[in-house]
Amino acid sequence: MTTGPDLVTGELTLTGRVTTASNATFVGEIEGVVVVYKPVAGERPLWDFPDGDLASREVASWHISEALGWDVVPRTWLRDGPLGPGMVQLWCDVDPEQDAVDLLPSADVPDEGWRTVLEGLDEDDEPVALVHEDSAALRRMAVFDVVVNNADRKGAHVLAMPDGRRHGVDHGLTLHVEHKLRTVLWGWAGEPLTSDELDGVARVERQLGGELGAVLGGLVTEAELAALQARCARLRSTGAFPEPEGQAPAVPWPLF
Repeated sequence: MTTGPDLVTGELTLTGRVTTASNATFVGEIEGVVVVYKPVAGERPLWDFPDGDLASREVASWHISEALGWDVVPRTWLRDGPLGPGMVQLWCDVDPEQDAVDLLPSADVPDEGWRTVLEGLDEDDEPVALVHEDSAALRRMAVFDVVVNNADRKGAHVLAMPDGRRHGVDHGLTLHVEHKLRTVLWGWAGEPLTSDELDGVARVERQLGGELGAVLGGLVTEAELAALQARCARLRSTGAFPEPEGQAPAVPWPLF
């Protein structure tokens, strides 16, 4: 009987580094499987996320993605590595011909299939628009971001897969007790959620009283768990995508 690679205890070998990342991020292999590795030791301290570590928040976000049942986040787990404990995530080979989020000249925005988030001027004072595709897969990611209170959904954190799936990555800035939703996926703001989307949120809320809650309790604080429960309840009560609120910027910077 053959078994798959041991992703938890198999040797993790580093093959490269992502130099554009704000925290130490490496590409590696575990028994032939390509992964991303972010050691806790390479995290920069953040004054507004003082509790725990970013790696644990990334893993917690994957567990919530699994509870939703939508495969938003690639498999993510904690384990030891060459630079100490950290987050490990399956590498995703994206389709270079697809862009789920884009910045286009305003005149080039298609009439159908896209949502405009905001408009502005480029360095030549020409009108441009931040847009994202109007797809079920991306809607689910937007719902996921509300649930986990994602403070950093940049365009580059949306991976367009060749088969039409959309994966979200970089979830270290999630699950804060205060409202911190910053995202490029505002195209459905104020619109009703579908029954499928509401069912997903209900699954998370229900599982927080069982195994999911127990797992997350080892990754984030009790107050953050309570805030997660409250966000799920509020989302189901309103039945709609939220509008931007508060004084903080509603989109991350940079956008990509």
